[in-house]
Amino acid sequence: MLLTRSLRFAPRSLVSTRLLSFTQADQPRVRIGSTAPNFQVDTTHGKIDFHEFIGNNWTILFSHPKDFTPICTTELGAFSRLKPEFDKRGVKLIGLSVEDVDSHKAWIKDIEDIEKQKFQFPIIADGKREVAFKYDMVTEEDFKNLESGLIATIRSVFIIDPLKKVRAMVIYPPSIGRNTSEILRTIDALQLADKKGVVTPVDWQLGDDVIIPPTVSDEAAKEKFGEFKKVKPYLRYTSSK
Repeated sequence: MLLTRSLRFAPRSLVSTRLLSFTQADQPRVRIGSTAPNFQVDTTHGKIDFHEFIGNNWTILFSHPKDFTPICTTELGAFSRLKPEFDKRGVKLIGLSVEDVDSHKAWIKDIEDIEKQKFQFPIIADGKREVAFKYDMVTEEDFKNLESGLIATIRSVFIIDPLKKVRAMVIYPPSIGRNTSEILRTIDALQLADKKGVVTPVDWQLGDDVIIPPTVSDEAAKEKFGEFKKVKPYLRYTSSK
C-alpha cells in the first residue's frame, strides 16, 4: 500500500497548519487502565467533548489513515454493519481521520452506497492532530514530522469503559485491515469479566467456558460458581452461562 507516498501529493487544503506543539514530554501515557485523554473536536455529528460523548457507556475509538482510502472504507462499512451488535452491548462507536468534516461526509456517502444502509456513528475531524498526538496514533517516523505536513494515523483501536478507563488497545500498520469480529469478542470478554469475575482462555467465544482466576480458592470458587473442572491447581474452568 503506497499510502505514504501518495500523501506527499495531497492538496494543500488538506495539510494542517502548525497549531500545537508535539513533544514527547507532553504526550499523555495511554496504557491499559489509564484514563482516556479528553478532547473537544468537530465531528460529522457536530462538536463533542469526548468524555461527555462516552457518558456511562462503553466506547470504541478507532482511527483511520485518510479519507477515501480502500482499507478504511471496508472497515467503516464493517463497523456500520455491526453497529446493532455493539448497540446490544451498550457500546458507542466513534471513528477518526485527519480530514475535515465536509470530507468525512462525502466519504460517508461512498460507504453508504457500498453498504446500502445508513451510516449512523460520528467520525472525528482531527486536522490539528490533537487526538492522534494524545493517543499516540502515529509511527515513530511520522511523530517526528507531526507538525510539518499531512501525517497518516495508523489503525489504532481503543476500548474504553464507562469509567473512562482504557481497557484494551489494538494497533495495526496502515496496510492491514482490522478484524471487527475480534473487537466485538474483546468487548464480550471484558464485559463478562467485569460481571462475573472470570477470565477468558485462548480463542474464547461468547458462550464458551471461562477460567476461574487463581486468586480465588477452590472453596470460594465452588460457592461462587458451583461446579467447575480442575485441570491443574491454577487452571479451572466453569460455565460462562
